Amino acid sequence: MKNSLCALSVLFISWLLPKSAVAQDPYPTPSLRLKATSSPLIIDGKMDENEWANYQVTDQFWQYFPLDSIRAQNRTELYMTYDENFLYVAAKCYTTGNKFIVPSFRRDYRATGNDNISFIFDTFQDKTNAFLFGMNPFGVMREALISNGGSDTQFFNTFWDNKWEGDSKIYDTYWTTEVKIPFRTVRYMEGSAAWNFMCYRFDSQTNEQSSWVRIPQNQLFFNLAFTGPMEFEKPLKKPGMNLAVIPYVRAGQATDFLKEPKGRSPQNSIGADLKVGITPGLILDATINPDFSTVEADRQIQNLTRFDISLSFPEQRQFFLENSDLFGTFGSQETYLSGLGNQNFTPFYSRRVGLELDTTTGTYTPIRILSGLRLNGKVSNNLRIGLLNVQTARDAERGISDANTTVAVVQQKVFSRSNITALFINKEVFNPTVSQNRYNRVAGLEYNMASPDNRWLGKLYYHQAFSPAVGSGKLSTGASLTRNMYRYQFVWNHYYIGENFEAEVGVVPRRNVFRVNPRFQLNFYPGNRIVNRFSLGTSYEEYRKFNSGLTDQAFGLIGDVTFQSSATLVWQVAHTYTILLADFDPTRSGNRPLRQGTDYRYTQARFDFISDRRKKISLEMQGVVGQNFNGSIASLTGALIYRFQPYGTLTLNYGLSRVTSSEGQGNLFLIGPRADVTFSKSLFWTTFFQYNNLTNNVNINSRLQWRFRPVSDFFLVYSDNYFSDNFMVKNRVLVAKLTYWFNL
Repeated sequence: MKNSLCALSVLFISWLLPKSAVAQDPYPTPSLRLKATSSPLIIDGKMDENEWANYQVTDQFWQYFPLDSIRAQNRTELYMTYDENFLYVAAKCYTTGNKFIVPSFRRDYRATGNDNISFIFDTFQDKTNAFLFGMNPFGVMREALISNGGSDTQFFNTFWDNKWEGDSKIYDTYWTTEVKIPFRTVRYMEGSAAWNFMCYRFDSQTNEQSSWVRIPQNQLFFNLAFTGPMEFEKPLKKPGMNLAVIPYVRAGQATDFLKEPKGRSPQNSIGADLKVGITPGLILDATINPDFSTVEADRQIQNLTRFDISLSFPEQRQFFLENSDLFGTFGSQETYLSGLGNQNFTPFYSRRVGLELDTTTGTYTPIRILSGLRLNGKVSNNLRIGLLNVQTARDAERGISDANTTVAVVQQKVFSRSNITALFINKEVFNPTVSQNRYNRVAGLEYNMASPDNRWLGKLYYHQAFSPAVGSGKLSTGASLTRNMYRYQFVWNHYYIGENFEAEVGVVPRRNVFRVNPRFQLNFYPGNRIVNRFSLGTSYEEYRKFNSGLTDQAFGLIGDVTFQSSATLVWQVAHTYTILLADFDPTRSGNRPLRQGTDYRYTQARFDFISDRRKKISLEMQGVVGQNFNGSIASLTGALIYRFQPYGTLTLNYGLSRVTSSEGQGNLFLIGPRADVTFSKSLFWTTFFQYNNLTNNVNINSRLQWRFRPVSDFFLVYSDNYFSDNFMVKNRVLVAKLTYWFNL
């Protein structure tokens, strides 16, 4: 079986070769040519300088939604120029009125469901990584990093933050915006004469989405395959000194009410981050005693599966963000709706750095990071490198040893949009306990393929683990292939994880398992008054152990619908077979568990619905209904959102599940009201309450943020945790934190 598996993986090499570049449609790719300016431009959003008229580069946009083959109904004029230090961008966005939808003044807003325009710069012209800067009519800014070609929403990272300027102005029939981006904020090669560029716009009043390059609707709006060249009149010089120091000071107190006597510990600390531009394409990030107390707490979820689903939580810590795709795209990571729970795995997951197993409770808990170092970016047009090293502290009281984690990555671009990546991960424990390994290492090689027109996507990888544990099967290997056409999509995925494959800073939900998951969907574009487009297909998924055979299997129908209102629905109906490899209580309510070795066949329906975000009240729903093992399940989770524009949103996160089995039933309840208030573009207040009877926890978190200068903030954070059954307090934290960004 193992030889057959290796042969199957090798066969994928022939499939994972880019095919000849054939245009997806007859629409030519546009281009821009920028003239340099001799005088700086004032950024106030008004576009009242006559000089802007000299720098118009286009007013031709294509409609993406509701149609993708006609010119945009509302014109968008784009202007660009530059000098030695800055890139200047302006846009005049024509509308049918001035009743704009802008949910709040909060930075890094979601583009869908409100008015905005975004500018994408692929500074190395590799159509793999890019920087995005966006503005809305109220002058609220957003920035993001796009990686892996923008082939999936998981490669769009809005948590990245940096220094730049922007403002907007509203008029009767249009709105204008101006942006000033320092060249040292982005990365590029010295002497660059051209970048790739893309611009897209959401117009909520006509429900039109449009873009500078024509994009077919079967592709994502921000996919980097659909960019055009942006040529500079003069090659770019090396930017000025790129050195930033971001110190912080924190004061506060944490109280542990479960200790006798009550445990009080000061939360006073100082630390700093350092960003150094080694070259225009390569950056060094360093941190000493970093503090993540002001990072927003994760939204609680109801995990009704048997496995770890922590990959659903995004990395928010700034130290880990830039070029995070170099460290965070290993293994198999998918985002589609799966009846078997999306068993993704990766040998490295940055959220596991600074998270260790508390041997006194058997749960994972945050541990203090002492220092960190990241060297990441472009060495040449085709070569990227990444080096990460983090030292964590010892906590003898909780049985946690001090450890050092190192990740080294070399990525070589091949063909037009593909790459080969070599990786090495090492975790070294200096004072291991009896239950800890002294070291854990993983080495691997991956080939990521993307054709020029994004019709073909694929991956082939092999990982080898090294640890003190005795035994064979310390490997993982897999492959994927996607044929992405306008009328259909075919996806193949398979992987094998050996029985002794360990990745202590990764996510490995199962071992000794072979998974295969082919899917096929047909796309339809009826364009009637209700439905804009929909797909219908079939999916098959199975897991096998080499020693015992089939353990899980699901096959059925899948589909999705995009409505003319922009609401979306994704659904699946699947018949499932499961044999339990360990005792499991599906009700999660303390009933007698179903026994290891018993098998079950059942049918379920799943759906994921998002309503029209332009409405004042919008809804997100994820549901499961049907049979479940030898019982039943009816689960509904999601969020009800009310927008009181432009000052913020009120959200009610909810989870209601009734699960039964032959041994009893469970009623699971989660509620999380949240208020996100933005008093201005610099003062924000977020408060949420989370009650979850599945984890026996109630959490209250309140955070006040004042951005008194660009990327410089004052935070005041209060957090409480209680037992959900008796509301007895567990712990309480109150901290104040000040950060300041110095450019040197």
